[in-house]
Amino acid sequence: MKTIIAASLVTLSFLVMPAQAAMDPQLENTLIDVCKAGVSNRVFSFNDTMKIYRINKARIFPRLMCNGESFHQFALSNNADKTARLIAPYTQGKVTIQDIAFNYSADDLYDIRY
Repeated sequence: MKTIIAASLVTLSFLVMPAQAAMDPQLENTLIDVCKAGVSNRVFSFNDTMKIYRINKARIFPRLMCNGESFHQFALSNNADKTARLIAPYTQGKVTIQDIAFNYSADDLYDIRY
């Protein structure tokens, strides 16, 4: 009985797995075209691609990944500085706060001269 349940679970898991990774082919081709236009480093071509596919820059660029990198980092790593400069306002920045603790000795705090 346990072997039948285990076998059925394994069979069902193989049927469910491919459905998670599916993406609409048109959407995939659109994102590939955007990545290619970004790497081309031609601003006119990039803006034309954005206009053709009606892409909202503020919504897409913080989330778009090309070859495992953010779109901005992908453009920079492929020497597409014009495109990277164009989309820089749409990328999410990182803010870090560092507290610096100064350790003063007693001589520094009090002007003690003997």
